[in-house]
Amino acid sequence: MAKNDTTAENTQLKDIIAHAKEYGFVYPSSEIYDGLQAVYDYGAYGVELKNNLKRLWWESMTRLHDNIVGIDAAIFMHPTTWKASGHVDSFNDPMVDNKDSKKRYRADVLIEDKAAGYEKSGDLERAQSLLGAMGKLLEAEDLAGVHDLIVNEGIVCPISGTSNWTEVRQFNLMFSTQVGSVAEDTTTIYLRPETAQGIFVNFLNVQKTARMKVPFGIAQIGKAFRNEIVARQFIFRMREFEQMEMQFFVRPGTEMDWYKTWAATRVKWHLALGIPEDKIRKHDHEKLAHYANAAMDLEYEFPFGFKEVEGIHSRTDFDLKQHQEFSRKKQQYFDPEINQNYIPYVIETSIGADRLFLMTFCNAFVDEEVDGKQRTYLKFHPAIAPVKAAILPLVKKDGLPEKAREIVEALKYDFNIIYEEAASIGKRYTRQDLIGTPFCIAVDHQTLEDNMVTIRHRDTTAQERVPISELHARLSEACSFRRIFEKI
Repeated sequence: MAKNDTTAENTQLKDIIAHAKEYGFVYPSSEIYDGLQAVYDYGAYGVELKNNLKRLWWESMTRLHDNIVGIDAAIFMHPTTWKASGHVDSFNDPMVDNKDSKKRYRADVLIEDKAAGYEKSGDLERAQSLLGAMGKLLEAEDLAGVHDLIVNEGIVCPISGTSNWTEVRQFNLMFSTQVGSVAEDTTTIYLRPETAQGIFVNFLNVQKTARMKVPFGIAQIGKAFRNEIVARQFIFRMREFEQMEMQFFVRPGTEMDWYKTWAATRVKWHLALGIPEDKIRKHDHEKLAHYANAAMDLEYEFPFGFKEVEGIHSRTDFDLKQHQEFSRKKQQYFDPEINQNYIPYVIETSIGADRLFLMTFCNAFVDEEVDGKQRTYLKFHPAIAPVKAAILPLVKKDGLPEKAREIVEALKYDFNIIYEEAASIGKRYTRQDLIGTPFCIAVDHQTLEDNMVTIRHRDTTAQERVPISELHARLSEACSFRRIFEKI
């Protein structure tokens, strides 16, 4: 990667981070105490955007598919859950320290970044060769080989600039805590590192109570926790994050067809959200997890390169079979079509709500020059925009604020609306552009005579005069999830 390209990307990310904080989207957590690394809080507009994205995902799963239902499983689970899932023994990341800077890095991320550099320079063959070599070494658990690969590739610490590396070793990512009121009677339990296991242990409960027939899916949105040693790139990698997962249970032998179907479905979902086709790509895994027989990532081109936003995995029957063995309770489904009991196979779609937020924010961030002037705005699809419309009286007198308040009262029960009367109308338009409000509705003196207002459109800055009576229908049409669902 050329140095000026890296500088431009770092500048763009810094601009996005600064904008997210200044305009109420994302703040460093506990900032008055100098923050907590890799933990962030969502502000007034950030929480609205994130909730809209979660609701869009939820409804696209549970409303558009009559064979998918949802649950909300607890964060705390019986500790044997994580023994059965393999997390206690193998939920590790390969870590390496630089002896000069004393900084710790994920070995695989260092190598992936090097491969990304080759890819940027056009050497795709070398990039693929490097990733392939890393995949084979990690699969063989050859950590010494991973160390040698880092050294031989001339990978250096970004801080010290040296390749004075320690040996590579595994580090478990789960947070643990104690449950119990008396110290000697406490039990070690874990904050869940993923939401999927809450679905698996409830497989039969959901199947029976919701009267589901294979194939069917269970969706869930929830917090997960990982003790990431190398947390960076803003909210891309955090210690406390939110997952949106759907586990789809299928008849053994049909899993690869369903895997391809869900991969195509999820790509269409991202494109319907407004992500450009050249900004998203599929990346098949070289190294498969212990539970998978096929896996891919959907990657988005962030300012820091193509990185995973969503994972799609064919998990076989590993999870249910493990829970059957450890719990000694059958996790089988009777299929009346073939008159047979079996443990279903599972296709997983897993997307990070925070990464989806960051992708959406990066994709919406527009900083352009128009007629010699710099203009910055957030080009959110109206259906997911934090605020749908701003009602702006031209002046703070002559009955205009009262008329504007009437419009707010008529719209606020169905849409998130802002009322603003301070500063000039131009400055208020700019303020709404910066938080991504798609429509500004200006109330002027003519409004008092003809009950018409001026709608100013964020993306084009075009203005049109419309009757107040049409506002609700206009916003309903533009801001409906239907506009996105129609493209899936």
